Amino acid sequence: MYELFQQHIETLRTRFDRALDAGGFDALLLGSGTAPRRFLDDNHYPFRAHPPFVQWLPQLTQHPGSWLLLRPGRVPVLYLYCPDDFWHQTPEAPTGDWTRCFEVECFADRDGLTSALSGLGRTALIAAERPSFAADDWQQNPAALMARLDYERAVKTDWELDCLRRANRTAVLGHIAAEQLFSVGASEYRIHQGYLAATDHNERDLPYDNIVALNEHAAVLHYQFQDRAAPAERHTLLLDAGAAHLGYAADITRTHAADKQSAFAELVAALDSAQKSLLHSVKAGADFVDLHRNMHAKLAQILADSGLVNASVEAQLEQGVTRTFFPHGLGHLLGLQVHDVGGWQQDACGALREPPAEHPFLRLTRELEPGFVVTIEPGLYFIPSLLDDLRQSPAGRVVDWNRVESLLPFGGIRIEDNVAITADGHENLTRDAFAAAGREGF
Repeated sequence: MYELFQQHIETLRTRFDRALDAGGFDALLLGSGTAPRRFLDDNHYPFRAHPPFVQWLPQLTQHPGSWLLLRPGRVPVLYLYCPDDFWHQTPEAPTGDWTRCFEVECFADRDGLTSALSGLGRTALIAAERPSFAADDWQQNPAALMARLDYERAVKTDWELDCLRRANRTAVLGHIAAEQLFSVGASEYRIHQGYLAATDHNERDLPYDNIVALNEHAAVLHYQFQDRAAPAERHTLLLDAGAAHLGYAADITRTHAADKQSAFAELVAALDSAQKSLLHSVKAGADFVDLHRNMHAKLAQILADSGLVNASVEAQLEQGVTRTFFPHGLGHLLGLQVHDVGGWQQDACGALREPPAEHPFLRLTRELEPGFVVTIEPGLYFIPSLLDDLRQSPAGRVVDWNRVESLLPFGGIRIEDNVAITADGHENLTRDAFAAAGREGF
């Protein structure tokens, strides 16, 4: 693995040297970040290291107050914050093979960095807060530099792809455990705890808060609670839950019907089939906006075939019917962040292509390239507020409202895979992980 990581660092050095040269900078400091204190409290929020720092130092995701100094043509220098603190466990100088890619210096006094970092020349600083040792002429978070780095981060190195594969394999173990708990009637809270145990994660390890939605809660796209009591009737589990490996995230969603012979189960199977059909078009050169629109056409066919909507695919798209049932975007870039940066960027200079007005929540508008990792996550939901709007519009006349109301207790469906774009197609990290665990992936 060291060789793969070394190649990763060499790729980053090339990218960052190029970016610094384009911006006219002599040096760049990347901060790991700090954990802010809670308002009117002496406790802090959980620490999350800044993604640009983690890209270089994924082994140090729990090391606040540290800095990485980058200068073209020189070995990166890690200034690791090692305070004298008897209240908390403090870091020691790392010793792994990966440290051969860096010079490592430990420091206990933040102000002591002032002399160590003097005379750097024209310096850029990427951090949430400006540190006390920063010189007055240092540029904090310069937009042009950050735009270039964000744009290039979409293309993953082989080492990053390996981390994403491992994160998917871990998350799949949690999804399998969650499905088993759902089948015996567990509550949302119990399913979540089972997921954590199966993935060997705790909450601070998760790349995002798990969405564990039973029944009508599956209609809340970012459902944020976990009921302790199991519902009286068991219809649906929608589980949107990930895992992390060295800072890289898996983001997987699966939906399960308690009654495998129900009309809702047929919709789950239909959406799964449509998602797999769309995956044939997920490859280098594909426009993600076109993929999103194609998924709406596939959803319109499902709505017509199921009898939920009595209108042609063309009529549904023209009237915007499918947007009621599928209001979010098809997917997003994935990597160090669940919703990775640069999704609207069209070039390294920061030019943006915003999503179409009729699809405002689409997070990715780029043409796919080898090395991208994206989510493909179509949905079919029964969201009361959106359905009410549709019912009151002229397009509402084509909807079988009795059938819709019978499905309200089921909430909705989302199926999400993590897909790496290759030179000749794609690699489905999620379904491959399910297959490795002896499951078909659904």
